[in-house]
Amino acid sequence: MLKRLPVGIQNLREIRTNDYVYVDKTKEALELILNYKYAFLARPRRFGKSLFLDTLRNIFEGNKEL
Repeated sequence: MLKRLPVGIQNLREIRTNDYVYVDKTKEALELILNYKYAFLARPRRFGKSLFLDTLRNIFEGNKEL
């Protein structure tokens, strides 16, 4: 069975617990955290900026189960 696409969902917990398709970007998040003091996320609309920020929030909160 195919997984559903998380269209319009910006919450990492909801995506992970409801088995939506998710591309793990924690490697990129770690690179951003370790190598940059400031970052500007310039991406088009609907390109995952809010989801990436929610991923960063979960990393800093220590939510390892996600």
